[in-house]
Amino acid sequence: MNIDLLLKNAQIVDGTGAPWFCGSVTVQNGEISNIIRGDTSDVDAQKMIDVKGAVVAPGFIDTHSHSDLQLFDSPSLAPKIHQGITTEILGQDGFSMAPMHRDGGAKEWQRHLSGLAGDVTLDWSWGDTASYLDAIEENGVAPNVAMLVGHGTVRYNVLGMSDRAPTEAELNKMADLVTTALNDGAIGFSTGLVYSPQVNASTHEVQTLAAQLAPYGRPFVAHIRSEGDMMWEALDEFIDIGAEEDVPLHLSHYKVIGGAKKGHADRANHLLESARERGVDITAEQYPYLAGNTLLSAVLPPWVHADGPDRALEYLADDESRERIRKDIEEWRIDGWENQGPRTGWENIDVRNLNTDVWTDYEGASVAAIADERDQNPVETVCDLLYDENLTPSMILHTLNENDVRKIMQYERVSIATDGLFGAEPHPRTYGTYPRVLGRYVREEEFSYLRRRSER
Repeated sequence: MNIDLLLKNAQIVDGTGAPWFCGSVTVQNGEISNIIRGDTSDVDAQKMIDVKGAVVAPGFIDTHSHSDLQLFDSPSLAPKIHQGITTEILGQDGFSMAPMHRDGGAKEWQRHLSGLAGDVTLDWSWGDTASYLDAIEENGVAPNVAMLVGHGTVRYNVLGMSDRAPTEAELNKMADLVTTALNDGAIGFSTGLVYSPQVNASTHEVQTLAAQLAPYGRPFVAHIRSEGDMMWEALDEFIDIGAEEDVPLHLSHYKVIGGAKKGHADRANHLLESARERGVDITAEQYPYLAGNTLLSAVLPPWVHADGPDRALEYLADDESRERIRKDIEEWRIDGWENQGPRTGWENIDVRNLNTDVWTDYEGASVAAIADERDQNPVETVCDLLYDENLTPSMILHTLNENDVRKIMQYERVSIATDGLFGAEPHPRTYGTYPRVLGRYVREEEFSYLRRRSER
């Protein structure tokens, strides 16, 4: 047998949930051609690597990726490839980069998402989903990619950043955009109900759009309305949509946060398992860290974003609007809004991706520490920072409990994803998610994360 590559003496984990076994893997024309459990002396390989007991496994699927625009700038996506990721699922949290048919929308949408998708310079040459996927392929990209069509994106195409409810005719247009994207190659539909503009959506709107998935059997992926104080209600909304529309559900970056929910991972797992007993096909993913990462502008009240990024900057520059922002945040004046600043605590929010001379020295510092040094109220500091930095900063939120992370990690319906952003000093999950699971939890602590799958 003449083949290109032989990987010899491996611990093979095949991804099926079966126990690992000793063996060898052959590769021919860039594809796995055989898995051999026994002797390989008759294998004639142009290249042989004795891996000496190291694990050989299929590439990982990053089920929550924010590489949507970064892959045009850095098509190798080295931080992902280096940790074994070979497939990226884009279009998370309701933010896909297609479809984009709104006049002038591409530039505004990219500015709105700069704290999440990065400040990437590119020629936005596509409109529909098929054209976006073609642009990725033409640019050249190392991993495989797939895309969810985003709730925020289709809403933006029809309503812009408006905080009003759509008319039935407008909602039908949004539904048509979802269906067209699915026909063009999107593998599902996502939402992020703490982010603008989709934070303004009613359950009726979300359910109408998710219902478009039913004929395709594709998943509804959601960052639910709350992962803290209102989490049980948010989970109920999500699960009920899956039950009523008979669509698969996937819960994004599954966690429990906030003082009232810390320590309640067992209850959350029970709610998901109860949903499965009802016949709801629900799964989830998790990043294995105690801190989250998202765009800093998410701490602002939804109305600040309702007229687009230019108007948001005007609000941030206006004293009267700033006072309204401060009161909305500090006095919790908006019902149902996931008020991330006070909920997390400004001392637990670090700022990242700072570019101007005024602010770069504060890279990685907490909002509370910066406010103290500048002798400011934390909300005032955030407003100054976002204005000067043109809305591009991200934030790291220290919110999670190690015991909760472990309990969720051990729940059999949960996979691992990075949810990694790019930037000057990104969250370590962008580079280290899978090494952390395999190195810390499996090898060093002999954690049962993989073992409990192999025992099934």
